[in-house]
Amino acid sequence: MLRHPGWIQVFFAAMRVDFTKMHGLGNDFIIFDSPVAGFAPSRELWQRLAARHTGIGFDQALMLEKPRQPGSAAFYRIFNADGAEVEQCGNGARCVAALLSRRGATPAGAMTLESAGGLVRAHMAGEKLVSIDLGAPDFAPDALAFEAPSQADVYLLEVDGQEIEIGAVSIGNPHAVLSVASVATAAVERLGPAIEHHRRFTQRVNVGFMEVTDRSRIRLRVHERGAGETLACGTGACAAVAVARARGLLDAEVQVSVRGGELRVNWAGPGEHIWLTGPAEVSFAGYFEV
Repeated sequence: MLRHPGWIQVFFAAMRVDFTKMHGLGNDFIIFDSPVAGFAPSRELWQRLAARHTGIGFDQALMLEKPRQPGSAAFYRIFNADGAEVEQCGNGARCVAALLSRRGATPAGAMTLESAGGLVRAHMAGEKLVSIDLGAPDFAPDALAFEAPSQADVYLLEVDGQEIEIGAVSIGNPHAVLSVASVATAAVERLGPAIEHHRRFTQRVNVGFMEVTDRSRIRLRVHERGAGETLACGTGACAAVAVARARGLLDAEVQVSVRGGELRVNWAGPGEHIWLTGPAEVSFAGYFEV
């Protein structure tokens, strides 16, 4: 330790942050309690921690803070693997609900959570199944920071010199949805990043590639904003169902096949809340230092 008369001595110590690693059908997260008020890691730290080979590895980090409204269990903030903070995460919210239930925070197994994307009601639907209410899908262009003269079921988007048809909806976060003949051959790697960063989506956008197999089932792949293609995307599943159902293609209950497994989406129709159900599991626990 260096001492010098008149100098102000400052001591720096690493802060330990305990986390739980969880996933919903392979869409994976770290979830942790904010250690101090105003805790705000840098984007560079999130990127290092999210790295699959040299860090923990995750699609999103969810930080739990004290509730801001009476009756809520927690307020959660969401950081993508690229370090950007986003509004909502369906599978992440289900994992938060499962973790708080394991902690005994809500003995009845039902709770209300808060996020930048709005309130989320959640309840345990089985030993590992969690259902969440993500509110009413919002198709207004302003709701997803999308430049369009008016609301429409279909928009034409110019990408790499070609026009692509998309649907657009907010599930607390922005989604563009493309109908494809087969998700197996969909150009996810090429079109996903191009649409995510399209100039008409001023806050970037999640991009879903949807194959409708019948009125009660779809297949889906999602390129997530700031994370790339993931094994599952909860809000993406809801967005795809909302877009297809608004076009009259689906019934009120839909099984969504994603790369990691099966999700269930229930939506009665415009103006009604949309529900997402699927598994939430713990992988391991650990800590990182900042």
